[in-house]
Formats: sequence, structure tokens, C-alpha cells
Amino acid sequence: MLAYYQPTAAGTWQGRIDGEEPDVRRWHQVIQPVNISHHPLPALPAGRKGIAFLGFACDEGVRRNKGRTGAAAGPLALRRACASFPVHFGAHALVDAGDVVCTDGQLEAAQEVLSATVQHILQAGYLPVLFGGGHEIAYAHERGIRRHSGAQQPGIVNFDAHFDLREPDAAGPGSGTGFWQIAQERAQAGQPFHYLALGIQQNSNTPRLFQAAETLGVQYLPASLFQLKYQERLIGAIQAFIRQNDNIYLTTCLDVFAAAYAPGVSAPAYNGLIPDALFLDCFRTVLRSGKLAGADIAELNPAFDADQRTAKLAASLVFEIVMNYYSTLAV
Repeated sequence: MLAYYQPTAAGTWQGRIDGEEPDVRRWHQVIQPVNISHHPLPALPAGRKGIAFLGFACDEGVRRNKGRTGAAAGPLALRRACASFPVHFGAHALVDAGDVVCTDGQLEAAQEVLSATVQHILQAGYLPVLFGGGHEIAYAHERGIRRHSGAQQPGIVNFDAHFDLREPDAAGPGSGTGFWQIAQERAQAGQPFHYLALGIQQNSNTPRLFQAAETLGVQYLPASLFQLKYQERLIGAIQAFIRQNDNIYLTTCLDVFAAAYAPGVSAPAYNGLIPDALFLDCFRTVLRSGKLAGADIAELNPAFDADQRTAKLAASLVFEIVMNYYSTLAV
């Protein structure tokens, strides 16, 4: 594990300070960095919840997918964008468990470490919230949840312009193959593959990928449905999918959003989703289901992020995850 793990560097979490009183504290003042290669995650007091952030500083999958590399720097940028958020969750625990890194091109080895670390976080009683990195994070994250869940295999909700159902080519598995890999492993184990993709773009997926989605029984809602007149249909489909599953793995690829809001991704989309109230209703429907087993944000690429727009958008999604998990956000 040590070759693919790095604790978060001292001084990473910095931001505005208004005082040390509980009602003015910010995330950087309360987060607990833990080097999990040396120390276990702190035990949670009775009645308290905990979230563990874990970075996946890797874009080897993006490179194999012939995309714009740079997402390996995403976890650091996302931590910095989150640092000054105000604390609205009282004494619940917020932990930074460091990064799984991939500096030698051995994606599969790094993914194995990520899966094992996710499993460790869940066993300690924390919710894993992962900062990517390329969308190759999905295969490893879901596998860690699956190993922990046993008979209760997670349903997958993916906000994404792409299905990511390609079969690996000579370059090997990458950022576009994760859900195909999951489907194959589920089939080999005799387990169902429940996958809901939200925000799919016809101009970003080949007919072969649409056929793969049909063959594998994937449910999807295209980006064109994200209009207020289809709100009931969207929310109803998400709620129905949640009811079919014991728990939910939520992953968000930032290229699902329009490039004006998310320029810092591998594959920006001029006509992607707008992160407005309709999107948040859909996102919060998953978060407030009581079934969340893990969540991640993928494809943040600071090298192309004008005015840190993408990092700030990603941070706002992390804020939603944290606040809804701790059940203190007013409806």
C-alpha cells in the first residue's frame, strides 16, 4: 500500500478564520488529517456520524482514454476549494484520509489500493467521499463498497455525459471502461448490475455504447430531459431506482456540466447540464435517500480550470454531500 498512498501534506487545509468559537468555525479548522498507513481512523462517539475524504491523485485512466491529463492534481484543488466552508454539522467527524496516488502508470495496482482503503473507511463506520482524479475512480470505489456490502450490492447512480461502458482496448482499462468492468464482475459473481446514468449526451456516445447500455440493462436519462417541464419524470425515475436497491454509490463526472460552469475537465461539453435548482433537486434526491454508501467527484482538471470555476462547482457538490449526510441542511 505504501507505494500508492500519501497522507495529506501539512498546511493543505487553510482558509479564512473568523475565530475559534463553534458558531464561526470553518472546515479547515475542524478537519482531522489521518495517515491511515500508520494510524486507524478515529473511533466515532455514540450517536455521531463521520465522513472520510480520500483523494485519488491519478489520471492514468484518462491518458489511456486519450483525454486531457491533469486530473491527478484535482484532489488538492478540491481540498483548497472546500477549506473555508462554514461548519454546520456540529460535533460530527470530518476526516482527511490522504491520497491514493498513481505515479508509475500501474493503474490497476493503484485501484486495488483505493478499493481496499474504501473498504477500510466503511468498516470504521465512516462514509467515503472521494476526490478525483479521473473517472477510473469509479471502478475502484464501487469495488470497495461492494466488498464491504456483501450480499447488498450497491446500485450505481452516475451523473455523466458518458456511459463509460467501453470494453478495454490494448491500452488497458481506463476512465471510460469502469462500468463495463463492474458489469462483468457482477455477472461473473451472479450479481445484478443496477446502473442509472443521468445526463447522457447522444453526441458523446457511439451507437455501440447505447447498444451496450441496452444489453446490460442500464437505465439512463439524457441531458435533454433536464428541464423543469420534465422535473417529475426525473425525480420519479431516480426515486424508483433507489427503491430497487439496498444502498447507492453516487458518482459525479464533472463533464456532465456545461463548459461555462465546468471548463476544467478532460472533455468539456458546450451543452452540458446547468447546476441549477433542478439539478440540485435530482442530486439531493439521492443524498436524502438514507441509502448512500459512498460518493465521489471525478475529472477535476485544474490545468484547464478558468477562475477555479470547476473546483468551486465540485466543492459545492461536496458541501451538499456533507450537509445532507449529517442531516442539518434545511430543505
